[in-house]
Amino acid sequence: MNTILSIATFGAGCFWCVEAVFEQLDGVHSVESGYMGGEVEDPTYREICSGTTGHAEITQIHYDPEIVSYETLLDWLWRSHDPTTLNRQGADIGTQYRSAIFYHNEAQRKAAEASKVTAQKNFTAPIVTEITAATTYYPAEDYHQDYYRLNPNAPYCQIVIRPKLEKLALE
Repeated sequence: MNTILSIATFGAGCFWCVEAVFEQLDGVHSVESGYMGGEVEDPTYREICSGTTGHAEITQIHYDPEIVSYETLLDWLWRSHDPTTLNRQGADIGTQYRSAIFYHNEAQRKAAEASKVTAQKNFTAPIVTEITAATTYYPAEDYHQDYYRLNPNAPYCQIVIRPKLEKLALE
């Protein structure tokens, strides 16, 4: 029996962090880091970091909706980053680190909007997460994929990702 997977696309700061969170969840088959929401075709990481392409660092999450719902993924998104900071997560600053939900259909748009209203109750500052239609997806370079899993002892993983996973009780 072939499982039909759905796609969720989220930006929540550094894609290494987002990828590490969502890879831990039951029902998630794969998470790929990439870029979306900009003006340049086939951008590179160096171009993204310049802040001039308009792209966000995002993750594309392929998941089995029979095991994990889109709404559950949205709940993890709100819990895994600060959606009230504009173009910033921790020390990562720039439009490429913005909080974003790129929806792939009308049902996802409605779920994202409803989820944002519900999540706002958990924050005193207004949520600034953009909710917008998915555009062309560009996979990030190979060295960005599965970064935490392949580089658990790298300083960024030790200082930023591991504490985040521990706080979320995912490690």
